[in-house]
Amino acid sequence: MDLSNLKPAQGSVKNQGKRVGRGQGSGKGGTATRGHKGAKSRSGYSKKLGFEGGQMPLQRRVPKFGFKNINRVEYQGVNLDTLQQLVDDKKIKDTVDLEAILSNRLAGKNDLVKILGRGELKAKLKVSAHKFTASAKAAIEAAGGEAVTL
Repeated sequence: MDLSNLKPAQGSVKNQGKRVGRGQGSGKGGTATRGHKGAKSRSGYSKKLGFEGGQMPLQRRVPKFGFKNINRVEYQGVNLDTLQQLVDDKKIKDTVDLEAILSNRLAGKNDLVKILGRGELKAKLKVSAHKFTASAKAAIEAAGGEAVTL
């Protein structure tokens, strides 16, 4: 190894290619490969999202209908059979609170939780959640548990 055979590390030097718009002598001067005139040849041009060349865009052609309630409260549903499965797998013992629901990934940390009545519950559980369906509450109490609304 000496000064005559030094070269840069493999892949560290990339051929940059021709620089655009640096005079006629460069071979890419003049219009700098942008063609002549029009918005696309100007600096700072960017096409709007959903722009269809002046044709009426799809999102404006399609009729709008319905109503979106901005005050709607969304709940993450957890069914009784899911709770029973967790008891069978020995992941929960006798209380089901938000900590237990989060740790078993049944809901996210910002979700409101609603207990739903699908399936049957055999275990005696103290369940705390934001909401319960009537059938879920009845099933929990029938199993000897307690339903606590947060």
